[in-house]
Amino acid sequence: KDGTMCMAPKCYIEKIIDGYVRMFGTKPKAYNSPLEHGDHPEIDDSKELDLDGIKKYQSLIGSLQWVNQIGRFDITTAVMTLASFRANPRQGHLDRAKRIYGYLYKYRNGAIRLRTAEPDYSALPDKHYEWEHSVYEGAEELLPSDAPKPLGKPVVMTTYVDANLYHDFVNGRSVTGVLHLFNQTVVDWYSKKQATVETATYGAEFVAARTAMEQIIDLRLQLRYLGVSVKGSTMMFGDNESVVNSASIPHARLHKRHNALSFHKVREGIAASIAKFHHVKSGDNPADVLSKQWGHSQAWPLLQPLLFWEGDTAALIPDEATTITPT
Repeated sequence: KDGTMCMAPKCYIEKIIDGYVRMFGTKPKAYNSPLEHGDHPEIDDSKELDLDGIKKYQSLIGSLQWVNQIGRFDITTAVMTLASFRANPRQGHLDRAKRIYGYLYKYRNGAIRLRTAEPDYSALPDKHYEWEHSVYEGAEELLPSDAPKPLGKPVVMTTYVDANLYHDFVNGRSVTGVLHLFNQTVVDWYSKKQATVETATYGAEFVAARTAMEQIIDLRLQLRYLGVSVKGSTMMFGDNESVVNSASIPHARLHKRHNALSFHKVREGIAASIAKFHHVKSGDNPADVLSKQWGHSQAWPLLQPLLFWEGDTAALIPDEATTITPT
């Protein structure tokens, strides 16, 4: 209504809801979140589905993956988790897939708004450390020599990263969640179980930070090959202060040797000014919805400005005496 271009899979959601009605004879029950807060589908021991049930489950998951791909990043972790049971799903997994449909049915108006204004980070502290006397001396971003001349307005990249320790109770793996924005527009999201089992939050968060740094390098390169000017360092935010400090301060030492490569990858990227790593409170980190099964009251203040608000999001920022109430 305010003239902002949007990317919304509402029509596709309505289409798959019609398919759901044909499949089960009724519309899905409405829910406020894709899965229950802290749910663990991997320990479900309900009855295994028959062949017909398996086909229905696989069809539901395939449609949900496409909804996620075309804009609804709020269901990413739930779909990623349930997709791992496609070969041999149980009744409980099917019920959970139905719940995601119920969430999309209730919140089908979610949309990514293409906001092109640069974010204002002037209030953030300018983290400048001397890396010249460290092992990262001379580190710099590798710029492509064959990229086209950049045209148009520059782009400021923002990345939020989070990890959920012991996400999977069966194999002990944590989950990495990453959310990328170009200026004020969400452009990419990522939720995946980590390849190694981490025994502490510190290690899981550093593995997630390494993944985020690798994606930042890739996205900055893509922008340059598209002829887009990338302005300054990518602003990366994480809610583990120990990891942020260990990555950002030159004299910090790593005390967990098996995390060494993640430690060095992140620190080299910061030393090369590819990114600046800042701490943000856990309740203010939108990557939180990409790393765990969340409840509505927990995630709504993070999702509302990104998917469910048509006007100026500054109007959503509460003062010290107010809180955001879910609607």
